[in-house]
Amino acid sequence: MIKPNDNSKLALKFGAGLLAISVFYVSAAQSIALNNSEVLTFEKAIKAAQKNDPWLTGNLHKQRAIESMSHAVNTLPDPKVSISLANLPVNGFDFGQEGMTQAKVGISQMFPRGDSLGIKSQQLKIQSEAFPYQRKDRESKVAVTVGSLWLDAYRVQQSIALIEKNRSLFLQLVDVAEVSYSSALGKTRQQDIVRAQLELTRLEDRLSLLAQQKNRYEGVLSQWLTSLSSENNSSDEAILAADFSLYNIKLSQKLPEVELLNNDLVAKNTWLKPTALVQYFANHPSVLAVDKQINATKTGINLAQQKYKPEWGVNASYGYRSDDAMGRSRADLFSVGVTFDVPLFTENRQDNELKSAISETEAAKTDKVLLLRELLGAYSSAKGRLLRLKERQNLYSTRLLPQIHDQAEASLSAYTNDDGDFSEVVRSRIAVLNTEIDELTLNVEEQKIRLELNYLFIGSLNTANTPNNMNINNSSRTAVVSGNK
Repeated sequence: MIKPNDNSKLALKFGAGLLAISVFYVSAAQSIALNNSEVLTFEKAIKAAQKNDPWLTGNLHKQRAIESMSHAVNTLPDPKVSISLANLPVNGFDFGQEGMTQAKVGISQMFPRGDSLGIKSQQLKIQSEAFPYQRKDRESKVAVTVGSLWLDAYRVQQSIALIEKNRSLFLQLVDVAEVSYSSALGKTRQQDIVRAQLELTRLEDRLSLLAQQKNRYEGVLSQWLTSLSSENNSSDEAILAADFSLYNIKLSQKLPEVELLNNDLVAKNTWLKPTALVQYFANHPSVLAVDKQINATKTGINLAQQKYKPEWGVNASYGYRSDDAMGRSRADLFSVGVTFDVPLFTENRQDNELKSAISETEAAKTDKVLLLRELLGAYSSAKGRLLRLKERQNLYSTRLLPQIHDQAEASLSAYTNDDGDFSEVVRSRIAVLNTEIDELTLNVEEQKIRLELNYLFIGSLNTANTPNNMNINNSSRTAVVSGNK
């Protein structure tokens, strides 16, 4: 048996000691120093996405179009003017030959049924009132979507950082194993070195996979940050996207804590009945938009009832006649008349039109019921997931993580004292890495669920004094709200 010399023993002990220190010491300088102008924070991402959303601009134009139409329809139809030669004799085309020949100028004006013009104008006006609520709902959904994308990208970024940190530890494990194997100290075998190198390769594969995920999240996130509208280039807020690269986006290193808008209701383990929960969603922008649609369809019922009333028309004409063949003057002629229809056969038209309007109103009411059920279901799901997630977070912080670290420390201590297995050291380090990544995933998932819950309770928040779509209490706690457009 080859006896190791003193230098080999010293190298092995030094390598093992260095490994033990590296495993349990996290440098404060681990976080990447980034230029503030290049860092995309959670708040900036949401603000930029809301400002650069072309859907909001298109929705605003649709509202203006309907508002303009509501003014246009509340106007009588244009009067019709007619000019004609009446009763002109064809045997000579002499204007003064016959007494009935005249040059005739007439005008007619139609009056729509009942108050149909005012009701149609009112209907369009009510329809236009739904658009601001649609934009508030859209802004809230954008906050959830972009915030979730940012959090996913943050999770990937921090997972890469954790793996990079552990990668250096596995490199040291390989070095220690090689020193121990070459010096014939301890129980290190060649398969231990192969195992350590294999874990390094697996870490490289995980880094490649995370890099793919990072590219995917960056691509989806960049489409929300890009502003292509020239009319917005005068606004500083709208050019936020210009500060960020569309590739390799640098995110802030701190996980934001989204403050719940209705923490008292969500944090309790007690559950309210659906009838009691509905009041929390009654002022949700999407529900208020549906209410406007219901009111618009109700005016459609009134509009259909006007079809039972007659449509009136007034016409007047003036006929000029020339002197007769003897030179005697002929009196000019003036005519005036009234026309109207008589809605007698209403069974196949008016009755069915009224039934159709009533059915549309009932259909709109069912849309509201379905929307409220959807909001209730989303709340039940989000609250349940948040409560269970809190339990897991508590388990990780109080028991699982300390136990995993104790196991890793014990296995390393046993190995350095020549009383443990190298494979157990590797397994313990993998377990620590996986647990740290799992804890990171739980923390990120909590903020995503908070975003979902804030969207559900957005109607209970008074946004009148909330600027820039954000309510930032401090640098780490953020309540995402719907802004005014």
